[in-house]
Amino acid sequence: MAVGRNGGFKGRHFASEVILWALRWYLAFPISYRDLSAMLADRGVGVDHTTLFRWVQAYAVTLEQRVRQHLRPCTGSWRVDETYIKVKGVWTYLYRAVDSLGQTIDFLLTVRRDAAAAKRFFRKALAQPHTGNPRTITMDKNPAYPNAVAEMKRSGHLWRFSRLRQCKYLNNIVEQDHRRIKRLVRPGLGFGSFRTARRTLVGYEAMAMIRKGQVHDIGGRDIQAQAALVAELFAVAA
Repeated sequence: MAVGRNGGFKGRHFASEVILWALRWYLAFPISYRDLSAMLADRGVGVDHTTLFRWVQAYAVTLEQRVRQHLRPCTGSWRVDETYIKVKGVWTYLYRAVDSLGQTIDFLLTVRRDAAAAKRFFRKALAQPHTGNPRTITMDKNPAYPNAVAEMKRSGHLWRFSRLRQCKYLNNIVEQDHRRIKRLVRPGLGFGSFRTARRTLVGYEAMAMIRKGQVHDIGGRDIQAQAALVAELFAVAA
């Protein structure tokens, strides 16, 4: 399945509303594909768990790309940290950053935890439409961060007045935010490939931004408005 130019679903065998309902619920709550299949069956819709997996892989990236254009600007105080995600039995690194209000800035899944990975993450974060050069970047004692920040300042990719703070207790806000990702990942018992992990995590983060209230005029607790937003992003009537 693919998303057509008009935002709809090409070659679908189920109603668009069913696909988006399943997509939103899987990406928002800690449930397995089999749990979601049972929930849909309870509503009279028979969908195999493998089909649900394909829906998430097909549409999660599109959701994230489209929701980015509607996010509120983040503050200039960045809190950066990385957490561990198991992919095919091997631990990988998920770089994440939130601002002083807990709003998601960006994220990046990598196989290494070094200065090169940190620079890729910062470049990706700075390129987003809802971010700007940070006043402060708070991080832990990972030695890769100061090297990455210094190199980016020299190259002009990062504002030279951005202040680096390495203070663990100030990073509690991003460490707490990691727990949400861990809760969502746990029912799936790990990922079978790096590509699967990346595409699923992108969806988790996209729905989190919506549920945090980062989208203009959409409350974090307004489930109906969030459903309408996702339908609008895919050009489907809510």
